[in-house]
Amino acid sequence: MPAFTAPDGTTLAYHVTGDGPPLVCLPGGPMQDSVYLGDLGGLTAHRTLIRLDLRGTGRSAVPRDTASYRCDRQVADVEALREELGLERLDLLAHSAGANLAALYTARHPDRVDRLALITPSVFAVGLGITAEDRLETARLRRDEPWFAPAQASLEAITAGRATADDWDAVAPFWYGRWDDEARALRAAEQRQRNDEAAAHYASEGAFDPDGTRSALAAFPSPVLVLAGEYDVAAPARVMKEYAGLCPNAEPAVQKGAGHFPWLDDRGLFVAAVMAFLDEGGSVSSP
Repeated sequence: MPAFTAPDGTTLAYHVTGDGPPLVCLPGGPMQDSVYLGDLGGLTAHRTLIRLDLRGTGRSAVPRDTASYRCDRQVADVEALREELGLERLDLLAHSAGANLAALYTARHPDRVDRLALITPSVFAVGLGITAEDRLETARLRRDEPWFAPAQASLEAITAGRATADDWDAVAPFWYGRWDDEARALRAAEQRQRNDEAAAHYASEGAFDPDGTRSALAAFPSPVLVLAGEYDVAAPARVMKEYAGLCPNAEPAVQKGAGHFPWLDDRGLFVAAVMAFLDEGGSVSSP
């Protein structure tokens, strides 16, 4: 397993799979083992995926200083990975909470990012607002599903700030385009793959400077893909369009029938969208 040393001395692991030009991949969670990304729907047929295990996750070491789990502190880890790989510039893909780290890295090192693909990204780093109605309107697209009524009631409780642990379990079907055995297995694996202590530090006070990050992204000239899932209550399409508007050379794309993990819901559509972006470095049509 290849590994390198972060500036603070922590040993970090990464995984190399596939063929083609390198694509550095940052996982979400936050702070979840990168194994859940798998081959990203078959992107390994076109690109060499370099999946970073963030500190304290997967095969990476636990740092001495738990404060180093904070998102902005991990920007140095991504830069150290770039140096380890000997790459002048990165094609960078980030999923969910990992998009916060990608945004901060891009803001700090814009000259090191060639193309930036944000897959159902979290918006904390850029300070966008997701309203309760954004989530509930998206959820109502699933109203014909057999699990909808109890899941919707729990989502309403969550958006109203009165959620219980049972409510978070009940809304799990909303994260996936298909609530089938594969989705249930992936959901069950999340708990053992995530470092909860690290997750608690990831977005802690001081992690984000939304105004500064937005200003930096407004000056970022390279192509950006913001890919939303049609059914994703975590990253609703309206807000993803707003996110894309922060960058001068970005457009949003919405994958039909997809939830928060679009490569699971339709491998072909996902790979086509990402490869159209990476190959052309420009706009992609909604798949």
